[in-house]
Amino acid sequence: MPVKEKRILSMLGLAAKSGNLVSGEFSTEKAVKERKARLVIVAEDASEATKKNFRNLCGYYKVPVFFCADKEVLGHSIGKLFRASAAVTDEGLARAILGLTGQDN
Repeated sequence: MPVKEKRILSMLGLAAKSGNLVSGEFSTEKAVKERKARLVIVAEDASEATKKNFRNLCGYYKVPVFFCADKEVLGHSIGKLFRASAAVTDEGLARAILGLTGQDN
C-alpha cells in the first residue's frame, strides 16, 4: 500500500475517533443530502452502481469524492469490518485529506 494511501486511511481513523466521520452507504448518503459531508471516500472495490451513485450525488451536492482502498481496508481503518463508503464531516480534516489526495477544493 502506498504511503499516501496509508496517511489518508490514518486520517480517516482520526476522523472516526473524533466523531467527525459517518460510514456505510445509507449514513454517507444521508450526510451528503443533509449537507454535513465535506468529503466522501468510496472503496475501490465497491459495486459500479455504488460508485456511480456517489459520483452523481456528490456532483449534484458539490462534495468532493475520492476512491481509495478496498472495503475491508477502509472499514478496518475506521474500526469497522467492511465499509464501502464514508463521509468526513469536519471541514479541516476534509481539507487535510484532500491535500493528500492531490485534489483541490
